[in-house]
Amino acid sequence: MLRSPHPAEEAHSRSGAAVTAEGLGVRGPRGWAFRDISVAAEPGALIAVAGPSGSGRTCLLLALTGRMRIAAGHAEVGGHRLPRQMTAVRRSTGLGPVPGVTDLEPALTVAEHLRERALLTRRFGGSLRGLFRPRSARAAESRARIEDALHRAGLDVDALPKGARTAVRDLERLEVLRLSVALALIGAPRLLAVDDTDLKLSPADRERAWSMLRGIAEDGTTVLAVCSEPPADAVVLSTSPHDRPRTDDPAHMREEREEADGAPASGPTTQRPAPAAGTSEAASEAPSAPRGADEASGQRDGRNDEQGNGQDDGRHDAREHEGGAFDAIAEAGRA
Repeated sequence: MLRSPHPAEEAHSRSGAAVTAEGLGVRGPRGWAFRDISVAAEPGALIAVAGPSGSGRTCLLLALTGRMRIAAGHAEVGGHRLPRQMTAVRRSTGLGPVPGVTDLEPALTVAEHLRERALLTRRFGGSLRGLFRPRSARAAESRARIEDALHRAGLDVDALPKGARTAVRDLERLEVLRLSVALALIGAPRLLAVDDTDLKLSPADRERAWSMLRGIAEDGTTVLAVCSEPPADAVVLSTSPHDRPRTDDPAHMREEREEADGAPASGPTTQRPAPAAGTSEAASEAPSAPRGADEASGQRDGRNDEQGNGQDDGRHDAREHEGGAFDAIAEAGRA
């Protein structure tokens, strides 16, 4: 029987990571991707992130795995506090399928993806001493990691059209999901993050996907999964703005809008321009319009501003959350 060269480390990695957060928020260039998220989940929990598209679900997944810096609140994953210990959180978590971040190469085969991930895990995820072990021992350890990950992800390589030589582009949607999960499990993470869990899956395949993730959680690894319909036995996190406390105070809403646009929250101050050089103060005071006309014009401008602000409030909030989420994901992909 093959034994791991680091049994203590592997046993620790199989223990899931507890996840806690309070008032968590991520902000992008165009506003908040999400905000005011709180959760408390035990190790080995199945956590479902639900919400409408563009509400910051992927940003929340990346933030809780240490791959996106939070702008408000705090969180703790596996005893490591965010945002202070992002590197430690990244080392203890693994990303499954996340569009734009961990996309698979369609032309590569299943075997090539597995060998590449095992090599990267051994080179960068293990100890320096492990690199000097005999080649046969390193190869045997890689095979054991791959077989264990495939078993936990429920991917039967022999049942694929061309076996391990099947290209990713020839896989079904559920098979791609299983392969992405298996690649993440090769690194023995304490928390597994999966995006778009139930996207483009039939009801039967959706149940199989949740059964796979449920089994991984029962085996000890905490699972964080983005979905459209969370299962009943999951700890549900909602990024929908309608599920969070909100104030309808117009002054507060205007302040948030000005803050997002980079403008000062307070109103502008009116200053009298200085007279140009070479002119007297009396000459600089040109005749002005009657005071009554000025007041009437000011009242009309005020009413127009209020009407415009009232119409734009709803549209701006939606654009702020959606635009902020997409911008934050784009920055994470480039990083």
